[in-house]
Amino acid sequence: MRGYTRHKGSRTGEFSARAVGFEKEAAAAKYLKERGYEILVRNFCSRNGEIDIIAKEGGTLVFAEVKYRKSSDYGMPQEAVDRRKIGRIVRTARYYLLKEGLPEDTPCRFDVVMILGGEISVIQNAFDA
Repeated sequence: MRGYTRHKGSRTGEFSARAVGFEKEAAAAKYLKERGYEILVRNFCSRNGEIDIIAKEGGTLVFAEVKYRKSSDYGMPQEAVDRRKIGRIVRTARYYLLKEGLPEDTPCRFDVVMILGGEISVIQNAFDA
């Protein structure tokens, strides 16, 4: 099974959360691309945190967080984006703007790509900076 890694000593069929996360982020990037987003960067990291996908839609820079749940038994995917997570995303987005030499007034928004089971959807402007 390409794209999966197994933890040492795990039983067959138990795959790492990181591999599943990578797979879901790839599916989210494909979903966004099919809807006209231009994917610029995946997994942008700084000391403040990580942004799953940085894209452009029209003239707007989009910082997208990808959240996956197998089912809604433990809540909806977007509920995992709490105030602390938002703070890390915003700080990392500011660092990205600085690193790329983009002005602070660059049109930006923060989206959450939700994957629930096999269904993908996006909340545009999920939160403000």
